[in-house]
Amino acid sequence: MSNQEQVPLTVTALTKYLKLKFDVDSNLQKLLLKGEVSNFKRHSRGHFYFTLKDEKTQISAVMFASATKGVKFEPTNGMQVVVTGSISLYEPSGTYSIHVTRMLEDGVGNLYVAFNQLKEKLSAKGLFNDAHKNPLPKLPKAVAVITSPTGAAVRDMITTIRRRSPNVQIYLYPALVQGDEAAADIVNKIEQVNADSLVDTIIVGRGGGSIEDLWAFNEEIVAEAIFASQIPVISAVGHETDFTIADFVADMRAPTPTAAAEMVAPNIVDVLAHLNQLKARLNQGLKTQVEVKEALLKRLSNHYIMKNPRTLFDGRLLKLSQLEKQFGYALNENVAQKKQQLERLDISLNERVQQHLVQTKNHYTVMLTKLEMLNPLAVLKKGYAVVTDEAGNAVKDVKDLTVGKEIAGTLNQGRFKAQVTEIIKK
Repeated sequence: MSNQEQVPLTVTALTKYLKLKFDVDSNLQKLLLKGEVSNFKRHSRGHFYFTLKDEKTQISAVMFASATKGVKFEPTNGMQVVVTGSISLYEPSGTYSIHVTRMLEDGVGNLYVAFNQLKEKLSAKGLFNDAHKNPLPKLPKAVAVITSPTGAAVRDMITTIRRRSPNVQIYLYPALVQGDEAAADIVNKIEQVNADSLVDTIIVGRGGGSIEDLWAFNEEIVAEAIFASQIPVISAVGHETDFTIADFVADMRAPTPTAAAEMVAPNIVDVLAHLNQLKARLNQGLKTQVEVKEALLKRLSNHYIMKNPRTLFDGRLLKLSQLEKQFGYALNENVAQKKQQLERLDISLNERVQQHLVQTKNHYTVMLTKLEMLNPLAVLKKGYAVVTDEAGNAVKDVKDLTVGKEIAGTLNQGRFKAQVTEIIKK
């Protein structure tokens, strides 16, 4: 057909034809494209609008909110990225663009970029400041463990706590620690522990893994939940070389889950040894005080005035005698009264000194008695014993015993071992 016989196309018809070509060309679908971000804008609804360019040309790009949720970093102008998307033509303007469904940081890795961006953001907000960190209790009564209910990490933590501090209560709050829903689940468990108010320490963490496996502990919502917790939080994520955002926000970072358990569970043997040291220091201090007071009382008792209190009044008695002679018999009766008064004072003074000595000795006797009553090991002197099983756990009920089971007992002056031959219940 000659040019004279061709039917002219409308612009709309041509645009529709080109759009159809774009839509059916498989090479333009799920296209992998890299370039530099420029003119980046984030829409209030979450959409990304930007230009992707290289040294010679550029293309418009849009990434809708449903896809931007998967971007773990904040795109900025000048950033090199790799995007996945489809080429589409916009009919009203006749321009083409790429609809991005996935975006990665080129050459660095989006997770690493996201980690550093969130770290800088939270640091600027003050979430890492030591001033906001709560101290761990020295002798915790109960601990909450937020982690996966299966795996070596939870077993190691529970075993370590029970071995070091059998008196510490353990509350396990099972949580997802990997996957898209893990971050929200961890946040819920932290909030639940605070609402329950059953513990004085929280351990949140998991065993080792890749950066993708540990990513739930790099989420902003988890960092905010740890920061908002009224109960001290220990972060115990992965191995010693693994660091997460949770580590920086937590009140204490443990290199491993087992190390976290050791932090919250002081060794009961060390605690008892420390108590014995304090007891010895207290006894020595009281003994020294008693010795000092006794020495003072002895010096006062041996003073010549205390042995002969009348010495204090000899001069006055002599003066009274002289006055009696000077003024004659008119004053004799008055002088006699004064002499009697002085004698009563003499007797009263002696009585008060003796009473003070008795009260002082009684006071220190009571103090020594109270000290002995506070001695945590004094109950063993009354014939009681602490019974433990082969593992060293305290036997609190006959239900913990079986016939033939080996047990051990601690008495005031030593220990013994025995075997259960009969169990008699109440």
